[in-house]
Amino acid sequence: MMMMKLLQSCKSSSWRNKGCISRVLSILLYSTRTVASSSSKDTLYGRLLPFGNPRASIVPVLDQWAGEGRIVEQEELQVIIKSLRKFRRFKHALEISEWMSNKRYLDLSPGDVAVRLDLISKVHGLEQAEKYFSNIPIAFRGLRVIGALLNCYAHAKSLEKAEATMQKLRELGFVLTPLPYNVMLKLYADMGKREKLDPLMQEMEKEGITCDKFTFNIRLNAYSTDSDIEGMEKLLMKMEADPAVNMDWHAYIVAANGYLRAGVVEKALEMLKQSEQLVAGKTSRFAYEVLLTLYASIGKKNEVYRIWDLYKKTGKVYNMSYLSMISALAKLDDLDGAEMIWEEWEAKKEHFDFRVPNLVIKAYCKKGLLGKAESIVNRLVESGKEPSGTIWQHLASGYQEDDQMEKAAETMKKAILASHQGWKPNLATLAACLEYLKGKGSTQVAEELIKLLQENGSIPKEVCDRLVNYMESGDPTLKALDVMGGKIQAPEREIGMEF
Repeated sequence: MMMMKLLQSCKSSSWRNKGCISRVLSILLYSTRTVASSSSKDTLYGRLLPFGNPRASIVPVLDQWAGEGRIVEQEELQVIIKSLRKFRRFKHALEISEWMSNKRYLDLSPGDVAVRLDLISKVHGLEQAEKYFSNIPIAFRGLRVIGALLNCYAHAKSLEKAEATMQKLRELGFVLTPLPYNVMLKLYADMGKREKLDPLMQEMEKEGITCDKFTFNIRLNAYSTDSDIEGMEKLLMKMEADPAVNMDWHAYIVAANGYLRAGVVEKALEMLKQSEQLVAGKTSRFAYEVLLTLYASIGKKNEVYRIWDLYKKTGKVYNMSYLSMISALAKLDDLDGAEMIWEEWEAKKEHFDFRVPNLVIKAYCKKGLLGKAESIVNRLVESGKEPSGTIWQHLASGYQEDDQMEKAAETMKKAILASHQGWKPNLATLAACLEYLKGKGSTQVAEELIKLLQENGSIPKEVCDRLVNYMESGDPTLKALDVMGGKIQAPEREIGMEF
């Protein structure tokens, strides 16, 4: 009876009052729940974080956990979402956010709404994010939510909408910290609008908003990107002299990048050493990953191994760090070292990540070590882990370079079949495979590949139609790469770093 009264007190027509119903249902769901006996190590976080397939839904794992009568705490879901965002697993983070409200009827705070807005933008695009924002009640459109919208526009490089949203924040009196200014400064810097940087920083000074280290680092990075060594050095000296600025390792990394762009290697090394002196705390792992990459760029193998040893002393070694180390060693042509790190990672058997074998396979294929690349692929298949489209493509490109065109064509088909929607093939390898199939009279096989690419959204329909016509034509002056527009797909970046 009391439950019926509680339900009747909620007005279902209100978006906000979903929370009232959620509290009632929480009584029903939680008061009858029993916790299944299990190992203390079996946690929801532990089940979700190792979930390695980015294309598969994470919802069945959540449903199974709830179906076992396990406790589902909103705070824990928020922590998991934060971790997934950190690892750029935006699709899975969004699925958990939606599961929170759609299946558990949990109240969403303005912070939860802001996070979901950001995730929708990253997963489904800006248009869907705007639709979601338009349905958010006015009462929820505070600093966090409008700030998230500003981030969405900045991420999409939508300059006019970002500027309009920034002006809205000004009018509402929400521009009280450096954060929204930093978003706009980063956007202007990324879009090459250097003339807008200093006026915006002057506005901050006029409004009594102190620049933080992120503000300075954005401006420092703009000088670095332009190879404006004089401007970069002046700002760095100003930061060092200002007692209010807490200098960290990142500022010196930015300066090192600037010197590298200008070809001043010795000064770059000096900055890296200064950066190392400031590595501490929660960001130390990321700092070491960056240092690995930069020392490899300069060709300092001994420094790479030295940093790796320092990293391992910080505690647990994560997948991203293995990626950074293998990438650094591959850049140095130290494939024996890369293989050693790969075997160390493989032996751990924790949190499988396709990007790690992908890096090693790519390095082997570039060097023509196809036997070693095939060995890793075979080990993946035998262990029940189906290689991604990118892994098969690296192998196909290796076969192409080695003039094993029959294998290249077969493997390119595997790459397409294993790829996700919208996956982009290496056009040079694809064109070579189509040329080979046409030359041996296997136009039907070639057209099957083209059909698969069209169905997967990898190549526009009009380009696929031109390729089919090309396969059936006898014009010796045409080439498949010309038909596709001649734009060779840049290789995928396993590790992206922006400063």
